Amino acid sequence: MNVLRKSGHRPDYFLLTLVVILTLFGLAMLASASSELGKIRFNDSYYYLKHQALFGLSLGVIGFLAASFFRYQYLKKFALPFLIINLIALVLVFTSIGLEARNANRWLKIGPLSFQPAESMKLVFILYLAAWLSNTKIKRTTKFLEGFLPFGFISGLIAILLVLQPATSTVVILLGSGLIVYILDGAKLRYILLIVLVGIIGVAIIIQMTPYRKARILSFFNKTEDVSGNNYQVSQALIAIGSGGLMGKGYGESSQKVDFLPASIDDSIFAIISEELGFIGAGTVVMLFGMLSFRMFYLAHRLRDNFGRLILIGFGSVIAFQSLMHMASISGMLPLTGVPLPFISYGGTALAVFLTMSGVAVNVSKYT
Repeated sequence: MNVLRKSGHRPDYFLLTLVVILTLFGLAMLASASSELGKIRFNDSYYYLKHQALFGLSLGVIGFLAASFFRYQYLKKFALPFLIINLIALVLVFTSIGLEARNANRWLKIGPLSFQPAESMKLVFILYLAAWLSNTKIKRTTKFLEGFLPFGFISGLIAILLVLQPATSTVVILLGSGLIVYILDGAKLRYILLIVLVGIIGVAIIIQMTPYRKARILSFFNKTEDVSGNNYQVSQALIAIGSGGLMGKGYGESSQKVDFLPASIDDSIFAIISEELGFIGAGTVVMLFGMLSFRMFYLAHRLRDNFGRLILIGFGSVIAFQSLMHMASISGMLPLTGVPLPFISYGGTALAVFLTMSGVAVNVSKYT
């Protein structure tokens, strides 16, 4: 019996509306957060907005439209090739075509274009995991050799390549989302506990072996110390958030975005939102991300097709983890991570990936 059934195959318009609102809001906030920076660096107040539109929005819209009209079930056969290609790309960032910036090897530069394979892995890993787990011949979540070991191997391989970049926060987002998918597909409790234990040990070793990560953790527990060093960004972000009050200073009126707050257009953009739009504006953003993630989980609950169900669970988890980590870390509730805010922070690869991810989710929603 065909589990892909829906009269008219109409997309979920609520899901679609949330994606459009977040994308347009992101462009508006980027225009504000980047205006002075663009003028200072390039004598063009709209430089970063135009760059985001050209290399992020345009490619993202193409990806969204292609993914929303391409029947998602066909992605099953491409899931493994996509994963292999993305793994190769993660290795290539350490070669001559890799681009080093901010003391990290996260970009590939091909001609005039540069992109981050770590960002596309958020889409590819979930598609692969959903296809792999939805195999009707093997219940992988209950098998050790056919399920647990391959899951641990591929997760560990991706984690190692990302940690070397370094992109530790991406590891947390990816593996955390993958674990949610694995759990909700019926993983045994002992497998879950073993994965969590290995993860905790791995993170502890990584932190202990890298001084800058250790310093970041220690500074989190001593926020009043070293406010001109390790705690500078969070300290300035908290000033921006606090000065916004209930209603904010007004759109475009941030005083922190140029001379004080580092990474105001990407890693710190939620602080600019809070400063300009206040508690009400920031709270609305939190609500929008919560609604988007919850909607994907709700639609997943209604699906009979396991592949589509796991896709929505995975995408909803990625968006929830990443938005939460960004907002919590820049607000001082988690150690500073440097994670961009989905749909809003500056970064063409991230915007294109999240829009393509949304296109797949909208496609899946047609069959609920």
